[in-house]
Amino acid sequence: MDNRVYVGNLAKSTTQEELNTLFAQAGDVAAVEIIKDRDSGQSKGFAFVTMVSKEIADKAVEMFNTYTLAEKELKVNIAKPRVEHA
Repeated sequence: MDNRVYVGNLAKSTTQEELNTLFAQAGDVAAVEIIKDRDSGQSKGFAFVTMVSKEIADKAVEMFNTYTLAEKELKVNIAKPRVEHA
């Protein structure tokens, strides 16, 4: 899953559409998932954007790490594999 990008330091008001539009500038976006609090349903301030290829994901990291969106500097990098807790 080297084509999955972690996007941190998001404004709570950022929408999936905004992220999709932004990351589409790097190439084709397969999916956008804003992580939300289970109880409140409010954004936790980070998301995962899945790009269609590793090359496009790398380009997105290059383009958008430290990019300012809604007055917040994004932290963008290739997502680490999820670790399941026993």
